[in-house]
Amino acid sequence: MSLHSRTDYTKGALDESAVAEEPWALLEQWVKEAVDAGISDPTAFTLNTLDAEGFPHGRIVLLRDTRDEQLVFYTNYLSEKGQDVERLGKAGATFFWPHAERQIRVRGTVARVSEAESDIYFASRPRGSQLGAWSSQQSTEAVNRKQLESQFDAESARFEGRDVPRPPHWGGYAITPEVIEFWQGRASRMHDRIVCRRKEGESTWGTVRLQP
Repeated sequence: MSLHSRTDYTKGALDESAVAEEPWALLEQWVKEAVDAGISDPTAFTLNTLDAEGFPHGRIVLLRDTRDEQLVFYTNYLSEKGQDVERLGKAGATFFWPHAERQIRVRGTVARVSEAESDIYFASRPRGSQLGAWSSQQSTEAVNRKQLESQFDAESARFEGRDVPRPPHWGGYAITPEVIEFWQGRASRMHDRIVCRRKEGESTWGTVRLQP
């Protein structure tokens, strides 16, 4: 199948002055603008990890917070991504917003958020999602759909009439960026790419422009 659809990107521009020494402020600005635009899943990003054999894995997760200059997401610690993160303590995140012709790539270290923070977020989830966290043995094989539904029904019955606590195997991770790359589409494929790298042992960033 040959695919020849093309888009000439003309919706914006990005200059080094927009990043300066505060790349995190620009990251939060782009996320907020995506949310304000009313697009579907504006905080979705591809989480990239490496498995034990060195193969890359990517999947879509949702950004839930950007406190303390970290990207926070939640998952099952025993899932494929959870095991990858626990083993290496590193991950990548890629955001893409076609409506604005923008992309952000992040590479950094990953650690669990506190149990108290995970408890607070879990309590804010819809009850169905809370039950789902107990019901699914994420990333393990399922015999069929009926098995999943039976597991959900069993957990629903177990917690009937009372609050659903956070499972001990479920919680948050925070990515602390070491590298942030901002990409703004430009005409004729002459895109703007600006990379910010955290200076070793410092809280400041170095900024360079890359050729597209």
